[in-house]
Amino acid sequence: MSSPGPGLVAVVGPTATGKSDLALHVARELGGEVVNADAMQLYRGLDIGTAKLPPAERQGIPHHQLDVLDVGETASVAAYQREARAEIERLRAAGRTPVLTGGSGLYVQAVLDELEFPGTDPELRAELSAELDRVGPEAMHRKLAEQDPAAAAEVLPSNGRRIVRALEVIALTGRPFRATLPKAATPRYGAVLLGIDRDVAELDERVALRVDHMLDDGLVAETRGLLPAGLADGPTASRALGYRQVLEAFDRAGYELPPEEVERVRAETVQATKRFVRRQRSWFRRDDRIHWLDGADPDLPARALSVLARNLVP
Repeated sequence: MSSPGPGLVAVVGPTATGKSDLALHVARELGGEVVNADAMQLYRGLDIGTAKLPPAERQGIPHHQLDVLDVGETASVAAYQREARAEIERLRAAGRTPVLTGGSGLYVQAVLDELEFPGTDPELRAELSAELDRVGPEAMHRKLAEQDPAAAAEVLPSNGRRIVRALEVIALTGRPFRATLPKAATPRYGAVLLGIDRDVAELDERVALRVDHMLDDGLVAETRGLLPAGLADGPTASRALGYRQVLEAFDRAGYELPPEEVERVRAETVQATKRFVRRQRSWFRRDDRIHWLDGADPDLPARALSVLARNLVP
């Protein structure tokens, strides 16, 4: 197709649906470049477990917002919003079509919509973090449920970092945590959103196969190699799917995992990823701007370009 101008395309949807391949195809056809919107692919070294596309498979198409954080650093959606928007606006000014792609729903929305994120108070954050260390995440989750039941329903009781952030925002703003992140916001760009999904049973099979390949490709060794860089203590990277399960296995069995521990890692990662896929699907399905496509359709690239031809404007 001939591009009507720089525009902006977002390729979104659950894990393992085929977003990376379609984003490459779209970028090549439109003379564009890819901007990552997967929170864990921001980290240097988290390659195998995040299914990060190796440079040799990027077809010479520049990719942005990959490998920009060390594993010991905390990922911030506000910082990502600032950096990704700057990249997108630079590309558009240069006549290149940005193709935003990833499955981190809040990161995608932070770029596309006019969302403002509350600041942080280091003293308050330190106080809440110390309380988390003292009483544990479940007690903190009960505290959150008392202050904001709706937020508590969306945050896992084990996710101490997000519980602390929710409590911090409530204390700073005097408003419920979810009220600071509107589900419907004013779009910043006239983006065309392509959503990729697959039949539930088929996607479950793809998830299991992906985890098998990750383990065969060296996920355990990659995790072990990132320990000196601070992965185990990284507040965000240590929670990445696959890496978290391997780190827990190291705590149980040491750094050379026996076969039964590898199998346990596999089973736990598959189940955790399936749960994550369902949360991703729920997040993206509530956005009625998305044009949904079947990732299993052999004509997927042509169908995607047809949607763009009808909707993409400069």
